[in-house]
This record gives sequence, structure tokens and C-alpha cells, in this order.
Amino acid sequence: MDEKKRRRGDRKDGYLVRDADPLHVMMPYLMPNRADNEAVANVVLDMTAVDKYLEEKNASGCEYKYTLFHVVTAALAKTITLRPLLNRFISGHRLYDRKLLSFAFVVKKEFSDKGSEGFAIIEVDKESGKPPIEQFHDEIVRRANKIRKERKTDGTTALISRFTCLPRWIMRILIGGVFRLMDYYGKMPESFWRNDPDYATVFLSNLGSIKMSASYHHLANWGTNSFFVVIGEKKPMPFVTEDGKVEVRQGMEIGMTIDERIADGFYFAKSIKLFKTIIENPELLDKEITSLEGLEEQPVK
Repeated sequence: MDEKKRRRGDRKDGYLVRDADPLHVMMPYLMPNRADNEAVANVVLDMTAVDKYLEEKNASGCEYKYTLFHVVTAALAKTITLRPLLNRFISGHRLYDRKLLSFAFVVKKEFSDKGSEGFAIIEVDKESGKPPIEQFHDEIVRRANKIRKERKTDGTTALISRFTCLPRWIMRILIGGVFRLMDYYGKMPESFWRNDPDYATVFLSNLGSIKMSASYHHLANWGTNSFFVVIGEKKPMPFVTEDGKVEVRQGMEIGMTIDERIADGFYFAKSIKLFKTIIENPELLDKEITSLEGLEEQPVK
């Protein structure tokens, strides 16, 4: 989100939407809970072009290979940048444009039953000049390595640990009363919302990395996260060609859960089509995140 002058009604993490239509103004009062307003879409993607793209990206023998996770997150970032209503959230019965574009995901420190987990939150820099695929590859690798190598906990876990030792009645007052009231009025300290994955634009779960299928993940009423993405396992799937034949190709299912109050169904549908276009033409990820170049030849209808 471009930095704008803060006005009355804005929050530290968002700008109040002042031109919303009456329906979107009323919806947070009629249906106040985010988890009660979930729009779910399961998208099946043909990964043929992505496989070829990754093979070419990794042919140079880079230290850390480009992966499907890098492609999906970069494609989501480009989609949301070009379709900015996806980066909205509702809090305190009001609709806001989020100031940051951020992605949160869990990093397993060790692939074992006893292996602990850490949270990584990446804030996208639209002015970096780096193409989205490079920005996400470098930042995801850096954050994951840092969490796995360091003995101390990540910022999110450290923040949570400060409160888990408190008596239950104090926890109920703090979280159920004080914190929720602060969040309602946009007064949550920046150190809290910047380190909480439930305040990110997109919360991702890469189930494909543990050979599981994607379907659905709920939203949470805590925080401001309005977009949850579950990435499934890449595997052979049937696809119907333009001439009506069925071919088995490498495919992947992605589950998307979105707060339906932040935009309308038509906007969501066009955004998903744009995301699929980028996945099917991954070379678009080598262009700047704000660039429309290459999309004119593949219009999203």
C-alpha cells in the first residue's frame, strides 16, 4: 500500500475506506465475525509451465533452489498488488485498506514429531526493484534459515511466551478484554501486530511439503488476516485440453479462504483468474511486482 497522509479514523496498520458502498458499510454490523463470512475457493493449477520455469531458474546451480512455494507466494503477491481490494480487512466494524503487504507462514525447525515450529512474516517491498520471485526466494530462505539455526525463538513465539505463564483469569482479561478493545479501536502496539501472523495479508500453509492435499482452512476472528491459502501436494492430475482430450499432467490444488466482506464475488473471481494466469505464465514473476507488462496479451475476463 502506498504511504498516505494519516487522517482521523485511520489505524496504524490501515487506512479507513471512506468511499465504501452502503452494503459494505452495513455488513460488519450484520455479520460481525470474520469466521462467519468465509468465501472458499479450491483452485486446480496446471504446473507444467512452473516445472519448466523452476528447472531453468535452478540450472545455474544456485545455493538454495527456487521452489513451488516461492512461485506461489510471489504469484499471490503480484496478484494482490494488482488487485488491491484483496489487501483489505475489517476491524472495529469498519473497512480498511492495509498499509503493508505481508505473508505469514510456519517454519518447522526439524522434521520430526518433537520438532518445534516458528513463525515467519515477510513484508513485501514494492519499491525494491527486485522481481517478485527473487524477493520471495531470498527473503523466505533468509527467514527460514534464521529460525532453524538460532536457538532463541522467533519474535512471534517470544511475544506469546510472555503471556503463557500468567494465570488463566489474567489471560482472559488481557486477551478477551484489554487486547480486543485495543484492536477494536486500532490501538494495538505495533510490536504486537507486526509479529502476529493473524495480522498478515495472507497466512499460508504449505501442506504439499508434507505430502498432504489442500482443501480448506478457517479464518480467525482475532487479528486482521482476511486471506488464508493452503498449498497442496503436486501430483499427476487429469486436464482437459482445448480440443476436448484428457491429458495427465503435473497439477496442484490450492485452497483459498477469503473474508467475503472485503470485496464482491466478481472481484474475487477476476483475481483468481489473474492468479492462474500468472502461474500458467511464471515468467511474469521476473518482472517488477507492480508491472502489468505481459498481461495485456493474456487478458483476464
